[in-house]
Amino acid sequence: MIQPTLLEKLQALPESLQTQVSQYIDLLLEKHLKNTSQNLDTPQQELQQLTETEAEKRYGYGSMAGQIIMADDFDDPLEDLAEYM
Repeated sequence: MIQPTLLEKLQALPESLQTQVSQYIDLLLEKHLKNTSQNLDTPQQELQQLTETEAEKRYGYGSMAGQIIMADDFDDPLEDLAEYM
């Protein structure tokens, strides 16, 4: 999980930079709220509403699995380029 790594890095920073990181996280959360068109009062409320499994389903690795389909002949040579081969 990435959270322990982030916490270690955050703790290594001086307090002034930790404050900047916190402000940047708030900015990212606000931007995310605008993009998802949810009407919550604060970004912290959104985080409280999402459980860890819901967040993984929504944003996790492989979340687009099965939604992208490629043609069976995708790797076959194109007829338009036959004269160049």
